[in-house]
Amino acid sequence: MFRHPAFGAVACLIALTPAAAHAQNAAAPAGPPAEVPLLHAIGTAPSAQRIEADIRTLVGFGTRHTLSETESETRGIGAARRWIFAEFERISADCGGCLEVSYVSDVIQGETRIPDPVEVVSVIAVQRGNQDPGRHVIMSGDIDSRVSDVMNFTDDSPGANDNASGVAGTLEAARVLSQHRFGATIVYAALSGEEQGLFGGKVLADYARAQGWRVEANLNNDIVGNSRGQSGVVDNTHVRVFAEGTKAVETPEQASRRRYNGGEVDSPSRNLALHRPHGRHLRAQP
Repeated sequence: MFRHPAFGAVACLIALTPAAAHAQNAAAPAGPPAEVPLLHAIGTAPSAQRIEADIRTLVGFGTRHTLSETESETRGIGAARRWIFAEFERISADCGGCLEVSYVSDVIQGETRIPDPVEVVSVIAVQRGNQDPGRHVIMSGDIDSRVSDVMNFTDDSPGANDNASGVAGTLEAARVLSQHRFGATIVYAALSGEEQGLFGGKVLADYARAQGWRVEANLNNDIVGNSRGQSGVVDNTHVRVFAEGTKAVETPEQASRRRYNGGEVDSPSRNLALHRPHGRHLRAQP
């Protein structure tokens, strides 16, 4: 979970950096530079005004519940996902058609929160890498919103923080990163069905497997729209990153091996979470 508008784009760049740096330095044995100017440029590029405008637009659809209206052009998840699709296409036009925009969907039924057949539709925009395009870094946020009653799909559920903010962050990352070229492929994803059971993520995972994607990282933006915690404390200088923790069922032998190999830095997601982009501190949390 990211709490700074610039972090998503910078973290995505960090996930992409090793392959790009290797390609650039293949002919030179010198170590990497102490400063990467591109990180600073990307870290200052996101616009709070654009992010706020996107959040307000998504709130304006009234409800984005997975089971809500799909035919209306002004209300419901159908209108919301079509707007996101069009926004990705606008971003692509600004980078010379560098994004491949499409819907990824499947019909879900027989579930506690989706009892009847419903097409769960997510929106993705793919920015192909120019050196190792089979290597993928995904940045995502979920489209759908809900009220307290998870089956109430008619009442307004603006979901500004949960999770219009995450989709807005993903859109802004696409605007910023699409102006640059990377060795690996970036996938920007707006997922549906999260509140009903993480179905959009599952559908995308199945699609990625079928397409043969080699997924390096998934940076998921969830509830990133404010810096005030439930305790009332305001902290806009730290970023909270939730990453895979140590296994609760690990054996003593596995624990010994983990400590020998570097403590809790034992998984790709935790290694990514412990990066410190643009001088900002990241706390990895299980």
